[in-house]
Amino acid sequence: MKYLAIGHASYDITFRLDKFPIENTKQRVNKHIDCGGGPASNAGYLLALWDQSVSFQGVVGNDYYGNKIKEEFQRVGVDTTYLELVEGFDTMLSFIIANSTNASRTILTSQDDTVPKCSLSNDNKYDVILVDGEEEEMSKKILLNNKDAVKIIDAGTCKPGTVNLCPYVDYLVCSKNFALDYTKLEYDGSMESLIKIHNKLTEDFHNTVVITLEDKGCFTKIGEEYKLIPSIKVKSVDTTGAGDIFHGAFTYFITHNYSLLDTCRLSNITGALSTLRVGGRYSIPNLEAVLERSNLIDTI
Repeated sequence: MKYLAIGHASYDITFRLDKFPIENTKQRVNKHIDCGGGPASNAGYLLALWDQSVSFQGVVGNDYYGNKIKEEFQRVGVDTTYLELVEGFDTMLSFIIANSTNASRTILTSQDDTVPKCSLSNDNKYDVILVDGEEEEMSKKILLNNKDAVKIIDAGTCKPGTVNLCPYVDYLVCSKNFALDYTKLEYDGSMESLIKIHNKLTEDFHNTVVITLEDKGCFTKIGEEYKLIPSIKVKSVDTTGAGDIFHGAFTYFITHNYSLLDTCRLSNITGALSTLRVGGRYSIPNLEAVLERSNLIDTI
């Protein structure tokens, strides 16, 4: 099975502190954790770690961090044929303060005013395609050229490019923030409000909709039944990349003959386990750990 992840790639530098720093002070940390990041990028990395044949398509700078991203991909077997290293463009950097006492993270992102788009034509055929909305034009071309592929979107934020790609996928797996921003509906924590939000997304985009709810799990409709599928309880230390990792796991399980219910359950577990370590990519659990932990949950 051939996978393509297309979209955003950046580089994350994480500092772990026991409290948020006070303005105009200095604070020393023992070490920082560096690794690649980005929704489609992290999902593709997970798929490669889980022994899948995956390519990544996106743009970084031809600089130190861009080359680090390429090296990381190649180290785990991701095909980087369509990873473009652009001269004169600075790879996006994210500086992350991970609060070890409550697992919150504060992110400062450095990005050029103008971000180049993918220019390498990709006419290959893929079995599975995951997009994150960052490469709208190229993503649309590839989705239309692969009508028989399983197509998934990681809709994290409600940006025009992401919204425009939603009608072209089979699975719209979106954050609560995307769902609320797009539908303009209120969420009061009740099933009734989730159903209204879910129905609006389904009516507009005509695909299978899954709404992620962070540590609460995710919400979807299976057959004629709406389901809130809970996550597992863990003592999180860093939530960076947990959503990306959820989407990578979802892409894996839904294309390996797991039901939608089991896919959501296992993706919840994967995302939750990833919060037990600091650093997005370094926190990806192995597949065996996820499947082993799933045995501790009663069937919903």
